[in-house]
Amino acid sequence: MLTSREDIRNIAIIAHVDHGKTTLVDELLKQSGVFRQGQEVAERVMDSNDIERERGITILSKNTAITYKDKKINIIDTPGHADFGGEVERVLKMVNGVILVVDAFEGPMPQTKFVLRKAMELKLPVICCINKIDRPEARPSEVVDEVLELLLELDASDEQLECPFIFASAKAGTAVRNLEDEAVNMEPLFETIVDYIPAPQGDPDAGTQILISTIDYNEYVGRIGVGKVDNGSVSVNQDVIIVNAHEPEKQKKVKISKLYEFEGLERKEVTSASIGSIVAISGITDIHIGDTICAIDDPKPIEFQKISEPTIAMHFIVNDSPLAGKEGKFVTSRHLRDRLFRELNTDVSLRVEETETTESFKVSGRGELHLSVLIENMRREGYEFAVSKAEVLYKKDDNGKLLEPMELAYVDVPEEFSGTVIEKLSQRKGELLNMSSNGSGNTRLEFRIPSRGLIGYRGDFMTDTKGNGVINTLFDGYAPYKGDIQYRKLGSLIAFEAGESVTYGLFNAQERGTLFIGPGETVYSGMVIGQCPKAEDIELNVCKTKHLTNTRSSSADEALHLTPPKIMSLEQALDFIDTDELLEVTPTHLRIRKKILDPTLRKRASFKKNQ
Repeated sequence: MLTSREDIRNIAIIAHVDHGKTTLVDELLKQSGVFRQGQEVAERVMDSNDIERERGITILSKNTAITYKDKKINIIDTPGHADFGGEVERVLKMVNGVILVVDAFEGPMPQTKFVLRKAMELKLPVICCINKIDRPEARPSEVVDEVLELLLELDASDEQLECPFIFASAKAGTAVRNLEDEAVNMEPLFETIVDYIPAPQGDPDAGTQILISTIDYNEYVGRIGVGKVDNGSVSVNQDVIIVNAHEPEKQKKVKISKLYEFEGLERKEVTSASIGSIVAISGITDIHIGDTICAIDDPKPIEFQKISEPTIAMHFIVNDSPLAGKEGKFVTSRHLRDRLFRELNTDVSLRVEETETTESFKVSGRGELHLSVLIENMRREGYEFAVSKAEVLYKKDDNGKLLEPMELAYVDVPEEFSGTVIEKLSQRKGELLNMSSNGSGNTRLEFRIPSRGLIGYRGDFMTDTKGNGVINTLFDGYAPYKGDIQYRKLGSLIAFEAGESVTYGLFNAQERGTLFIGPGETVYSGMVIGQCPKAEDIELNVCKTKHLTNTRSSSADEALHLTPPKIMSLEQALDFIDTDELLEVTPTHLRIRKKILDPTLRKRASFKKNQ
């Protein structure tokens, strides 16, 4: 018999990137008394990963729990980036409702639509929180209308259309039900959660059923499965069986060795848990996302949300440059293989395939950001390897026609730059669907564009809009191939010989284009040291020193003025590389190089390709 667990509420916080989800969770934690008086608390405490803190984005969904008036509220903070959509899709199975956070100035954005659609498909009740109402240009009343329009567009039920609206400033730690009310604290939001989000339901007398929605990984205890107890109860030392709705043959008997519940930012060890509780289970080595832990006498798997397929792929290759093995701790193909397959433990949106050679692995993900975060994590851990240019994953339809992934790109730019953006995206096979002005000098452009048309575009976009543009994308299914796109119109400056770059060589080289290196850098033949302003590759000798004569002294070098080199970030370097180039990634350096280092062999390969 179904019963409700009235002392628990399970919610996920969903939103477009940078609308304030993590800051809101911070305030809920602070005001529920999770931190002791006077405790030093970092901003965005849920973003625990180094890259999350540096970039100000959430990459992994996180679990936390607070207590409000004898009710335990389990909260899941989710990412806002489309590239980490797989994280959002799977955690929604654990909750009974969502808080949709929308910026009071920006209104609903592309990712708002994506995450809201996922919640609607699961028929979850929605609390809409209009955040940042203290922004000078905030327009909360208009944003409410825009959210209602979005709900109508997504075919919301009457119940979902009557969702409560809360107006908040997560930064100030206040929330109100009506804009005229005095803002004091977050209590109106707490009350709305307790009143509006239904308590989890299940049959306490049935056999154990826990769907694993997230996998955590810890060096000491290995894999940790996180999921909600849907039916029955679970206790330490209980014998259970693992089954999977998508793998009918999977049936494995295991024992629950450790069980945890969430309390604040900690995991608290418990001996048992019943329906509605979100638990973490350690000690099961072969546990995967989508598995159901069941009672041995009643193994019934729970259907799992199918995760969207990857759309983009890169090759991760063992570094074979002349500088290979000098900077990294993990450099062999075995190291690379083990690390990539270990990533599959926690990332459901990722695919890793072995290729014909043991030196290279094909890694597919949801977008460039998804893969660049993996690359950055690996280089920080001491791995050294090379990656190829990102390529999209094509499909064939029933008639054998080639299909490619498409994106909806929403571009917000100052009016004077809109012409350049339209021209550039049209060259990349983008189709302008909509153009509107918001009255404050900004234009919103909506494009449908092949995913490959956006590869390598973000750098150009920031230059063309002088850093004032914002581009958001949303996957929009597959469509017939739109024709060839030229990725890069400019060539590369290539080092001619191995050695150390010197001021004299660089001074002569800088007249030929933009340099990526300064003096004193180790270079090798075939390494890309700059960008050529023409559509051709030029080989240069940057190690060339001045011949000394009786009348010339080496100190005359000091008078040469070098333009500071263009130092590229990981994303910029991934954007820049062309199909015949690789990015060499080490813990201390990012070097762009040609796939074929030998100039003669490179010319021969280029000649064959152009025939």
